[in-house]
Amino acid sequence: MTERLGSVFIENVQPELDAGRYAIKRVAGETLTVRADIFKEGHDVLVAVARWRQVTPAAQKTDWAEVPLTFKNNDAWEGSIPLANNGRYEYTIEAWPDLFRTWAHELKRKVDAGRDVKSELLEGAALLEGAAARAKGKSAEDHRVLAEAGARLRTPPSPDHLLAALSSELADAASRHPDRTLARRYDKVLEVFVDREKARNAAWYEFFPRSAKRDGKTHGTFKDAQAWLPYVQKLGFDTVYLPPIHPIGRTARKGKNNSLRAEPGDVGSPWAIGAAEGGHKAVHPELGTLADFRAFVDAAKAHGIEVALDLAFQCSPDHPYVKEHPEWFQHRPDGTIKTAENPPKRYEDIVNFDWMGPARDALWKELKSVVLYWVDNGVRTFRVDNPHTKPMQFWHWLIREVQDLHPDVLFLSEAFTRPKVMKALGKVGFTQSYTYFTWRLFKDEIRSYLEEITSPPVSDYFRGNLWPNTPDILPENLQNAGPGAFRLRVALAATLSSVWGMYSGYELCEGRPVPGKEEYLDSEKYQLVAWDWDRPGNISEWIAKLNAVRKAHPALQQYQGLRFFESDNERVLFYGKRSPDGLSTVLVAVSLDPYAPQEALLRVPMEWLGVTAEETYQVHELMADQRSLWQGPDVQVRLTPEQPAAIFAVYRYRRTEHAFDYFE
Repeated sequence: MTERLGSVFIENVQPELDAGRYAIKRVAGETLTVRADIFKEGHDVLVAVARWRQVTPAAQKTDWAEVPLTFKNNDAWEGSIPLANNGRYEYTIEAWPDLFRTWAHELKRKVDAGRDVKSELLEGAALLEGAAARAKGKSAEDHRVLAEAGARLRTPPSPDHLLAALSSELADAASRHPDRTLARRYDKVLEVFVDREKARNAAWYEFFPRSAKRDGKTHGTFKDAQAWLPYVQKLGFDTVYLPPIHPIGRTARKGKNNSLRAEPGDVGSPWAIGAAEGGHKAVHPELGTLADFRAFVDAAKAHGIEVALDLAFQCSPDHPYVKEHPEWFQHRPDGTIKTAENPPKRYEDIVNFDWMGPARDALWKELKSVVLYWVDNGVRTFRVDNPHTKPMQFWHWLIREVQDLHPDVLFLSEAFTRPKVMKALGKVGFTQSYTYFTWRLFKDEIRSYLEEITSPPVSDYFRGNLWPNTPDILPENLQNAGPGAFRLRVALAATLSSVWGMYSGYELCEGRPVPGKEEYLDSEKYQLVAWDWDRPGNISEWIAKLNAVRKAHPALQQYQGLRFFESDNERVLFYGKRSPDGLSTVLVAVSLDPYAPQEALLRVPMEWLGVTAEETYQVHELMADQRSLWQGPDVQVRLTPEQPAAIFAVYRYRRTEHAFDYFE
């Protein structure tokens, strides 16, 4: 952008991600608080605005609008942009000297010092006449007021003239019609992508439709999977995530427990996508038809559940792409196609694309069409498999291309990799991200990690979706563990973040590992599994109660604003959240001990709650449905493996003339 006239400096603009290279994230209905340091030489009075507009989707594109920035202190300014709709917005900052207010300020100082101000009054008249000219055709009233005031200043000065010239009403009228040829505009136009509510607040449940028969022998269908939906709804989940639903390759098909040789009847890994029956735009014949899938999506919607689909951009050697477009794949010097590897692991049943090869444009266009195909068939959420093994440039391009057409589409990044790579995936556009929560077990490491990812600047682009388990990961803390371990980990996941998920079997406390590995024995990735929803020792009711509490209390639906508080027991974590409107406040205490009771003295954050030490307030412990009156900062709690979490909704409590009232 060509530099505007004027000597105003605009620095330290926040939020700004990687010098404006990437968009920050917000949710529809939120506001974007913009901050900047703005200053100019001398003593000019400055005016600053945030300029913003919505640019996608095309049907909702708006003209530039402005909101004022307010001076805070030390040349810092701040203002808020309304983000009403799902889509992409642009914003920048512009500032200029308020010539008339600067003149009025200096005039008063000179008058107070007894100076002759005849010349200054003529300068003021010229300023008002210029403002009047700019007001013409925009505001007849402002034009009249400014012109008359300018004319008065050209007559012999009097105390009344001076008083009128210094009135705030006249300054306001002049400020409404500034000389913006002296303005400076920030040299970048920044972006914010505004997601729908589900990006910030969702509970995911993952299951394999092929196990829907639950006998471990009969391949399930989408019609069978519909029978799971009332169960998932009862547990309180609002997103069902399905692993790949496409035809599965036969070449090098994996057998049970990831064996290299498949026996007759082995179903293989659904991530080995593609066979004679089709590829990424086809449905595995044993699951049913495309019409059956769409019926499943509609049935889920009727239960208040959204379907998330796995997006795995890799192929079986049998995928139609391999024959139709061999130029899309990586080849060895001997001409054979390279299989996927992560030494010492080797995935003989999967081949990778040549992402940056000479056929890149055609390949990328085809993969974009895959996403749009499933969007057209009712999918609005994708869990993306191993995005960290594909170029960042591809994801930045793909996500933008899709969301510019369909801003309601969400992408979850499945990347348990290096921290900076995980964050980079958030920057290039992924809506949510898997996290290291799975391996954070102790008080200090949980606190430091969650503070990092739920606070700016990281939370401006990274939303952590907390999973205590996945089909790929059975962490050591859940291996052969009792229900206490499963309860406390799910309590943490469901309350530390506003988005969380779990893989089916968790509610049954399934924890049998492959010896020495963080993998499930008899993994559902390679075989059908018989699920008994009524297995003794299951924690289904506990999970259902957790999700019900989340839905009832907006504080737990907020991603940012997590605050940790003092507990005198290193095995008890204490934290809280509050909704932006202040009408929902929740405190949470969770035991980190799955085997024994733990007691702790909690130091209640009185100032954060807005209560005094003498004030009585009511708390409702939501998991046990018990109400108490608290007073003062110290509260004793006892947590057990059967009840490892206490979730307190906080209500201030006061005595009126005739009764007691509860209020937030």
